[in-house]
Amino acid sequence: MAGTDDETLDDLPPSAKLVFKVLEYNGTLTQKGIVEESMLSARTVRYALERLERIGLVEEDVYFADARQNIYELTPQAAEAIENSEAIAD
Repeated sequence: MAGTDDETLDDLPPSAKLVFKVLEYNGTLTQKGIVEESMLSARTVRYALERLERIGLVEEDVYFADARQNIYELTPQAAEAIENSEAIAD
């Protein structure tokens, strides 16, 4: 699901940015792991992940330890988003 919108990381709500940062710092996590690390509600995390997936910054895969869950990780495109966000902040 590559980002077809012109939306960027900077355009996302704070909750989506927090989920992005949690994945950046912790690496690959399940949705439950993201909920625990971010202290956001499961519904908020689910919405944030949908937004991040839509613009191609996060990808979802099967969690083989428990196939009922999915695992989320940043895409290679996310590194560009990190660099662009830091360049804007400077």
